[in-house]
Amino acid sequence: MSPPTALEVSQQEPEVRPAPVLRTETFRAGRPSIVGPDAPESPFPIFLAGKVQYGFGRGGKDLGCPTDNDRTTPGRSTANLPDESITPMSSVANTGVYYGYAQVVSPPDAAAAFPPEDLKVLPMVMSLGWNPFYKNEKLTAWKTLTRAQEIHIMHEFKKDFYGYEMRAIVLGYIRPELDYTSREALIDDIEFDKRVALNCLERPEYRKYEQDPYFTGGVPDGIAQ
Repeated sequence: MSPPTALEVSQQEPEVRPAPVLRTETFRAGRPSIVGPDAPESPFPIFLAGKVQYGFGRGGKDLGCPTDNDRTTPGRSTANLPDESITPMSSVANTGVYYGYAQVVSPPDAAAAFPPEDLKVLPMVMSLGWNPFYKNEKLTAWKTLTRAQEIHIMHEFKKDFYGYEMRAIVLGYIRPELDYTSREALIDDIEFDKRVALNCLERPEYRKYEQDPYFTGGVPDGIAQ
């Protein structure tokens, strides 16, 4: 029997949900630097979109990943997306950490205010789950949120993108959701997740999604019109 999807687990009472595995040094020492097949396999790619909202803001304060809550701080890179945007992924994927590409989409009348590099398609890492270290009670995406999808883009943004649309393509799975005994251990794994994501996206069948028409408002590759 296949493990339940994140959506199925979210419908369970908190006290009966499977407990996440506690991260150990043995697990950390054995992590590969690249994961998954040489091309995306079902259920990937998964296409997500939504307007950036506020999250908890823990990314910048606790984890070294500035969020869009840190609106006066340069380098924010984590975006919180609305509840409904999580459904396409949570209904087909298990809890855990994932990678792919994302893009902040500016309206034409505001594009000139953004540095061109802020509007590029960029590598991202995210997680789907309850973030057990912070004892979240709602289904979350990436490391720091409630049931609103949050994605960490590996780029230091120069401009606040709160309220703008974000599009993302999730291309693969890195690892299961874990619990941690310390914030330092969580940060170590986040940094390792980023390196794994970048390594995975270097493969040609993944890198081509950086040019997917989904990011220019077209029909995604492989989706019938």
